[in-house]
Amino acid sequence: MEKKYKYYSLNKPFGYLSQFKDEDGNLGLGNILNLPTDVYPVGRLDKDSEGLIILTNDKTLNERLLNPKYKHIRTYLVQVEGEVAMAQLNLLENGLEINVDGKLYKTSPAKVKLLDIVPDFIWSRIPPIRERKSIPTNWIEIQLTEGKNRQVRKMTAKVGLPTLRLIRIKIENLDLMGLKSSEIRELEKQELYSKLKIKV
Repeated sequence: MEKKYKYYSLNKPFGYLSQFKDEDGNLGLGNILNLPTDVYPVGRLDKDSEGLIILTNDKTLNERLLNPKYKHIRTYLVQVEGEVAMAQLNLLENGLEINVDGKLYKTSPAKVKLLDIVPDFIWSRIPPIRERKSIPTNWIEIQLTEGKNRQVRKMTAKVGLPTLRLIRIKIENLDLMGLKSSEIRELEKQELYSKLKIKV
């Protein structure tokens, strides 16, 4: 009997691990999702990050999304602390050295832009970010084709723009539009693979 593959997109809320089980006092996705036991997240967002996660029992998709050679574009909205200068955006775009597992790693070129207004689909975070009246915050959009552990946070910190909030909004053409925080949507294989630019 042929295995029935299942595909879901989730808008992961702040404060949850990208796994089903709780760990070290941190909540797992099992607290908000009830899915078949063989379905797992593809990749991860750290506990403090929000946004798009794909869940599936299709190991082929897992390989195609996580293998660095395929270079899928991931788009993030990042709320940073401080005024943003063009020189800082250029550093983020051109690549810089961050610490990954105790070693210096040069990030690949990225696409980065400063946003004039807060996107209207952004939901209120619970709990809200810490804000200091004397220091402004700004939103930038970053597109990467790699995903080292806490990479975006390390990149913005390196240029003097600490990340206050991080939301993954797209992987290739798959986005989280219409998904509220904690909401999940089931997808058909053809639709998902098409949006991810993966040939079936």
